[in-house]
Amino acid sequence: MCRWLAYSGSPIILEELLYKPEHSLIDQSLHARMGVETTNGDGFGIGWYPADHGEPDRVAEPAVVRGTGPAWSDRNLRELAHCVRSPMFVAHIRASTGTAVQQTNCHPFRYGQWLWMHNGAIHDFPRLKRDLVLAVDPSLYPSIEGSTDSELMFHLALTFGLRDDVPGAVERMAGFVEATAARHGVTEPLQMTVAVSEGTQLWAFRYSSARASRSLFFSTSVQALRALHPDNPVLQRASEETRIIVSEPLGDLPGAWNPVPESSYAVVREGHDSIRAFRPQIGAR
Repeated sequence: MCRWLAYSGSPIILEELLYKPEHSLIDQSLHARMGVETTNGDGFGIGWYPADHGEPDRVAEPAVVRGTGPAWSDRNLRELAHCVRSPMFVAHIRASTGTAVQQTNCHPFRYGQWLWMHNGAIHDFPRLKRDLVLAVDPSLYPSIEGSTDSELMFHLALTFGLRDDVPGAVERMAGFVEATAARHGVTEPLQMTVAVSEGTQLWAFRYSSARASRSLFFSTSVQALRALHPDNPVLQRASEETRIIVSEPLGDLPGAWNPVPESSYAVVREGHDSIRAFRPQIGAR
């Protein structure tokens, strides 16, 4: 499986979260505590939206950098994280579930202004792959570059209306995967924590067919954390809108992290955050 992080808030230098915390994402690439594997060295990727979007009323297309080596030893990642500043970014460290270690299989995946990353797997994916691929809208199919179930899930969600209705599209994608698996006699096929963004909002999903999903946490409100830890300088600098969603906590700061409930999704947007139930759907797009 994998580990990932998604950030939304006041613009920060990426290394503030990727390298500096006690149990940063880079530390997790070697010493994950809550994943299936303790080492996640089969590639990495970061995707970020520019701190200055340029044109008002238009979100710039995100930048994506991916590599096939382990994140802990990549000097280019270290250099880039030291200078890139962003109000919204995602980062992923990969542990392959069977597909090749290659750049096109590293997360996040991008389509236009959309970013998508995933931890988990479709069980018995080679057996289901043909039926799943054939459901992708023909106009989207040329955009599939790699061979992972994660990228295919993204393009199924795009097919099922992601650009207009993110939660509904992901629910329809999950329902379609489960229905396809049922036809092939594959039980409990889907395991996923997913992050998706278009630059202004962030969605994070936690679901598995077995109702035993991989770990996922969201940060406590900055205002509450300041009250708990008045002497912490990082918290004093963070904006009230700052939110972080992670596969596992970045440290042991008491009261800082809350588990995303089973079979639910979180929505992070300016002025309003919420957690709602996630229910796979089978039906019209």
